[in-house]
Amino acid sequence: MSRVCCICEKGQMTGNKVSHSNRKARRNWGANVQKVKLDVNGVEKTQYVCTRCLRTMRKNEG
Repeated sequence: MSRVCCICEKGQMTGNKVSHSNRKARRNWGANVQKVKLDVNGVEKTQYVCTRCLRTMRKNEG
């Protein structure tokens, strides 16, 4: 199972690591996703959710 947000589908990003001498090397950035128990159609499932979506979910709960 890949580490992708189940709500907004945010996942891994790629780009360049740039050194002080401006040399470029490819690298990856992982999304900040956390394992959370969510209620999906009455069944509690453990899924990955990014922290931005978690923050929005907690804001809209109360």
